[in-house]
Amino acid sequence: MPDRDAAWPWVRARLLARRRGQEAPEGQPAAVVRTAVVTDSAAALPADWTAGLSGEGRLAVIPMPVMVGDEIYGEGEDDISETIALALASGTSVKTSRPSPGQFEQAYRSAQQRGFEAVVSVHISGELSGTADAARLAAARVGIPVEVVDSRTVGMAQGMAVQAAVRAAADGGDAAAVAAAAAEQASRTKVYFYVPSLEQLRRGGRIGAAASLLGTMLAIKPILAVEGGKIVPLEKVRSAAKAVARLEELVAADAGARPAPAVRLAVHHFGNPEEAKSLAERLARALPLCPPAQASSLPAVLAAHAGLGVLAVIVGEEPGETGKFPGTLSS
Repeated sequence: MPDRDAAWPWVRARLLARRRGQEAPEGQPAAVVRTAVVTDSAAALPADWTAGLSGEGRLAVIPMPVMVGDEIYGEGEDDISETIALALASGTSVKTSRPSPGQFEQAYRSAQQRGFEAVVSVHISGELSGTADAARLAAARVGIPVEVVDSRTVGMAQGMAVQAAVRAAADGGDAAAVAAAAAEQASRTKVYFYVPSLEQLRRGGRIGAAASLLGTMLAIKPILAVEGGKIVPLEKVRSAAKAVARLEELVAADAGARPAPAVRLAVHHFGNPEEAKSLAERLARALPLCPPAQASSLPAVLAAHAGLGVLAVIVGEEPGETGKFPGTLSS
C-alpha cells in the first residue's frame, strides 16, 4: 500500500493547482502558485488578461483615485475617461491621489485567506506617486509576507513587470523570485512619450513650472521619457507633426537595437485613438520582425497628468527569446 503521508504533498499540489487553474504534464505535479501579485491601475493591464487571474486571487489590481472638481472617481468606472476629457477641455481641476493603505491591506489579507504564502506588490514609480509607500504601510500590518517592488516606471512598462511577476508565480516561484522577475522586466523597458501641452504635467508637479512656461511661450513640443523613475525631457521639437515623427524614430531605433523576437511594444493614447493606431501601424512597418504593438487608452490616473492628445510608446524586452509575452500563461 502506498505511503499516504509521503504522497500527500504531491496530492495537495495537484489539488491546489486545479483550484488555481493550472495544468501539468501527465504524471507530473503542477507548480503550486504560492505567491499572489498585487498592483495598481497605473499598470494599464488589459482587462481581459486580468479577469481570470483576479477571479483566482492570483492578481489584484488596486484602483487609483482621480479627483475631477469635487468628485472622486476610481479606475474602471464607466464614464471616467469621458469625464476626465471633458474636464481637461473645460479647464476643470483634475488631480490624482494614491490608494489608501487600507485598500492594500484588504488585498493582502484576501491573498492570505486564499492560502497564498506571500504577496509581491508591484507599483508605479515612487518618484511619481506615493502608492508604493501606501503598500509598505499596509505590508507592516498583515501577517503574510509582502515584497513591495517600486517598478520605477509607469503604464504598460509597469504592466510588463506585473505580467513577468505573474508568470514567475505560475512557475512556482517564491516571493523573492517573483519580485526579482518584476524588477528585471521593468529594467528592460523604456517609456517614450509626447504631449501637446505640458500644463497638466506642471499642475501635477511632474515637471517644473519653468519648463512648462518655456514650452508654452516657444511652442516647443518636447519628447519625454521615464528614466530613473522620473519624467525627463529627451528632445525639443517645433511642431506636433515633427514631434510624433521623432517619437517614432526614437522608438524604432531602440527596438531595432534589441533582439527582434524578444521586443514588446505598447502604444498608449488619450482622446486620439486613430493617431495611436496610425503610429502602431507605422512602427509595425518599420519593425517587421517585432510583434505588433498593443494599443490602448492610458489609465485614468495617467491621463489626468498627461492630458488630451498624448502619445506614449513602451519598448520592452522579454528576458530570453521565448516568443511569449511576459506573463502569458499556457492554456
